[in-house]
Amino acid sequence: MTVCEYRPGLEGIPAAQSSISYVDGQKGILEYRGIKIEELAEKCTFLETAYLLIWGELPTKEDLEEFETEIRYHRRIKYSIRDMMKCFPDSGHPMDALQTSAAALGLFYSRRALDDPAYIRQAVVRLLAKTPSLVAAFQLMRKGNDPIQPNDDLDYATNFLYMLTERKPKPLAAKIFDVCLTLHAEHTMNASTFSARVTASTLTDPYAVVASAVGTLAGPLHGGANEEVLLMLEEIGSVANVRAYVEKCVENKQKIMGFGHRVYKVKDPRATILQHLAERLFYELGSDEYYDIALELEKIVEEKYGAKGIYANVDFYSGLLYRKLGIPTDLFTPIFAIARVAGWLAHWKEQLAANRIFRPTQVYTGLHDIAYVPIDERVSVNNNNGSHGKIY
Repeated sequence: MTVCEYRPGLEGIPAAQSSISYVDGQKGILEYRGIKIEELAEKCTFLETAYLLIWGELPTKEDLEEFETEIRYHRRIKYSIRDMMKCFPDSGHPMDALQTSAAALGLFYSRRALDDPAYIRQAVVRLLAKTPSLVAAFQLMRKGNDPIQPNDDLDYATNFLYMLTERKPKPLAAKIFDVCLTLHAEHTMNASTFSARVTASTLTDPYAVVASAVGTLAGPLHGGANEEVLLMLEEIGSVANVRAYVEKCVENKQKIMGFGHRVYKVKDPRATILQHLAERLFYELGSDEYYDIALELEKIVEEKYGAKGIYANVDFYSGLLYRKLGIPTDLFTPIFAIARVAGWLAHWKEQLAANRIFRPTQVYTGLHDIAYVPIDERVSVNNNNGSHGKIY
């Protein structure tokens, strides 16, 4: 067998064949099932987009109505899961709560019939329906309140904001939030999707697949970046401080959150759509003090780094939108997860269709033929950092 070249992070190495989404990072193109993201953001609801991703084609009117009805019916979460969540520490991160709760769903729907289309449909519906309820429930319970029950008269996006804020949002706010979900629903073989496919390849249940993907998404180099963007804007404080902040980052070779992408070498098309949404939302509901900082920051970063292909990514403007919608900063990544469940499930379903368990190789860099030392003869030597070094 030929040993392939080692590439850190598997950069550029295909891990699967997929027909779900496509990215051209040089031209700034993102497509779901061949349809450009700009068209889907303008014309589709999130659930319509989720149907497209998971079943491979846009639903008919009747298909979509049936799908939406199933989702509405399954929004509620069992009281045992709510009781479990009440025991979570108030200081815990919502992503940890979501990962635990998503895994717990598998205890209540433990039948594993991966060759049964009806089972797959039920799992898809439950995870799409219940993930927003889990996020909203934890937000209210960590403040000492009972969760708000879903409202069957409200659509997907409106119902989530209602459960989260205890009031019905304005139609514009709900529409913009729905578009945000569409923009975050899928993005080829990113870290959390790869994690989902690796887990799926073992033929475990879909709740474990989603839980593993949530755990991967939680990292600041993946989904957690949108939280860091808002914290960065708060740290900068004013438009007047932007250039000095960027120059300091350049000098210290420090990453500027919300910029750069492993795939895109131009501005992320999702960032462009989100910026237009932000302008529309701020025009209707009032300006945001950090938006002007963000605009100036993007201008200066492009001036400094544009030649290197570093531009705004999807995380840069999403936090500003969520903040204006009254969403706490540490819920930004769980909302990313609510959207990305659609993509994870699409990849789960695709993985099942032609499954082979992932078993990559490695490049061994250790020693060989080391003699075993009996325990009574071993001497531990502490390094300067307090950790143990060689044992003689």
